[in-house]
Amino acid sequence: MFYVYMLQSESNPKQRYIGFTSDLKKRFKSHNEGASKHTAKYRPWRLVTYLGFHSERRAREFEYYLKTGSGQAFANKRLW
Repeated sequence: MFYVYMLQSESNPKQRYIGFTSDLKKRFKSHNEGASKHTAKYRPWRLVTYLGFHSERRAREFEYYLKTGSGQAFANKRLW
């Protein structure tokens, strides 16, 4: 399985992050341990939403979509 996930900072709730992984538990742990330079300064993170895909291509396409303007509007209305 491949996952698209959405994180929200507990220390600064306006900070959000959308990512892709094949190992959700390991990736979430690494975000909270500060392993990612993009998310380290906003720790700790909480997992808001995740979606599982059988196809890596579909998961990556959906992650890309969520980072576009229309994808952000969709996420704000339906997923956050």
